[in-house]
Amino acid sequence: MSHKQTISDYFATVLELPPHARAWLLDLWDATQVFDDVVDGDPVTGDDMRRAIWSCMVQMPSNPFFAVNSASLLPVMATAFLKWAASDEAERAGKADAKSFMWRASYYDVVLAVVMLCHGYDAALAKSGAVMALYGEKYTDYCAEFSHA
Repeated sequence: MSHKQTISDYFATVLELPPHARAWLLDLWDATQVFDDVVDGDPVTGDDMRRAIWSCMVQMPSNPFFAVNSASLLPVMATAFLKWAASDEAERAGKADAKSFMWRASYYDVVLAVVMLCHGYDAALAKSGAVMALYGEKYTDYCAEFSHA
């Protein structure tokens, strides 16, 4: 099973997110992975880049969940981007540490916000540990990637 299918199933069964919220989160995941690869100089296929562009320009803005919740989601997305950018800058400057590791996982801040928008505060609080558990990278692996960390 692919990582995308695994995360999609988790969104559906554990976080109990409705289909449009799941689709929007998966589009955001795919796009951010492509953009991160571009920034890191990793190979990106034309198909992956076209899908990311389509997702950002058409699918995500027209998604019914996003249309209803954009005023709440945009500030969370802006903060997530800024946290990722700060972690990327720290990594490139040779200053990767526990803080940059934590900040690079800002996608999960968006996931938690989506859970709250879909289910409310009490459910988001109850599921916050399940959202945190989604982050699969281990800190030791991150440190190994940056030998100076």
